Amino acid sequence: MTQIKQNDLIQSVADAFQFISYYHPKDFISALGKAYELEQGVAAKDAIAQILTNSRMCAEGHRPMCQDTGIAVVFLKIGMQVQWSDATMSVSDMVNEGVRRAYMNPDNPLRASVLLDPAGKRKNTGDNTPAVIHYEIVPGDGVEVICAAKGGGSENKAKMAMLNPSDSIVDWVVKTVPTMGAGWCPPGILGIGIGGTPEKAMLMAKESLMGPVDIQELIARGPQNRVEELRLEIFDKVNKLGIGAQGLGGLTTVLDIKIMDYPTHAASLPVAMIPNCAATRHVHFHLHGDGPAKLDIPSLSDWPDVTWTPDTKKSKRVNLDTLTPAEVAAWKEGDTLLLNGKILTGRDAAHKRIQDMLAKGEALPVSFKNRVIYYVGPVDPVGNEAVGPAGPTTSTRMDKFTEMMLSQTGLISMIGKAERGPVAIEAIKKHKSAYLMAVGGAAYLVSKAIQTAKVVGFADLGMEAIYEFDVKDMPVTVAVSSAGISMHETGPKEWQAKIGNIPVTIA
Repeated sequence: MTQIKQNDLIQSVADAFQFISYYHPKDFISALGKAYELEQGVAAKDAIAQILTNSRMCAEGHRPMCQDTGIAVVFLKIGMQVQWSDATMSVSDMVNEGVRRAYMNPDNPLRASVLLDPAGKRKNTGDNTPAVIHYEIVPGDGVEVICAAKGGGSENKAKMAMLNPSDSIVDWVVKTVPTMGAGWCPPGILGIGIGGTPEKAMLMAKESLMGPVDIQELIARGPQNRVEELRLEIFDKVNKLGIGAQGLGGLTTVLDIKIMDYPTHAASLPVAMIPNCAATRHVHFHLHGDGPAKLDIPSLSDWPDVTWTPDTKKSKRVNLDTLTPAEVAAWKEGDTLLLNGKILTGRDAAHKRIQDMLAKGEALPVSFKNRVIYYVGPVDPVGNEAVGPAGPTTSTRMDKFTEMMLSQTGLISMIGKAERGPVAIEAIKKHKSAYLMAVGGAAYLVSKAIQTAKVVGFADLGMEAIYEFDVKDMPVTVAVSSAGISMHETGPKEWQAKIGNIPVTIA
């Protein structure tokens, strides 16, 4: 009977969540490198270059690849012959202690995003616990563990449907993926669960994402069962949607399709779909009673030779400190800009508080007149950093506040990730504003453009406080122009029409 010590599991979990905060899985990087080589869309290729450059920087610097360091998800398969030799804690408590140590590691602190009382006060737990833990008791004398960090942007795009048994799963996926927008930060992976019951389908969709990226091997050998046929058909049809990297239009929307299935009721066809984003993070390890897990450190040679740097020949430098409404109104969708000067930040909680203060006639802590706001919740800095990884959050969550901000505060532009909805686009058009998109999945790269950072309002909100950043050559793309034209609408349409005539194999 295998004797496993309490601290061996705790330390292994802690090491695993630190590890995946800065190391992409090797198979994911290889697939993304192939996608970069094949990509023909200018905006999409630039976005993938930023993601690959960011990934290598994080591997070198041991800093998070995304500011959203995720909710901790742990799959445990515990052998029936395992004995916890010195345990004074439950297995769940051991896992949560490992998560706590990982997220509060002073050498690489990870952003705590987990909130208590989700339907009420939504108070941050401060250490990213509790984890979401799934157990299975299996034959054997070891413990198999999968640790994954799932960001809110991708989790929020999860979909589930109870189809009729005669319905087409492929048609449902192809119809549903465009409704997910780009907030899940493609290119990534779609996990699909088929069968069982609603909750079983969702769990399988999540667990399927823990497998290796191997679609190219499947293409090479051909399908051997119905699930593999579905993987190939969905992979082909989703990429032909032309959504592309960051939703800007391009050849590669997904790097792989993963599917798990389970027997289901004769009257039912549950289908669930969960995306993994460009910050795909998971690691597998086993415990056999001989100490904490030893994780295989990847070699920097595993990363493709891609380095993104600011290009002043293709991008326009903008001085934020002298920016005028007329200059913003002149930007065209697709323009690439390098921002210099001071910007303000704010996310959901800050916008809600601003709304409440304006309704009461109270003065705001900082003026937004002729300013630009960045939707971001950064990681805490270490060493001489001005700020930790600081990539954009999903902008649609701020759509309902856009008219208020543009009409009542003097704000003239916004930065975030993914598309804007009709309400926000109408406000942007009405006020001759513009929406700028930063690349989701390039948080550490973006943070290097931030020279100084200070809290200027709502300090009690932690990472959701209002900061003032002084930036140098921060890269953004004009995603919605003052005319209300959105690249997230025009780009995919353009590439969907092009893809059928492009003689390449999508990565």
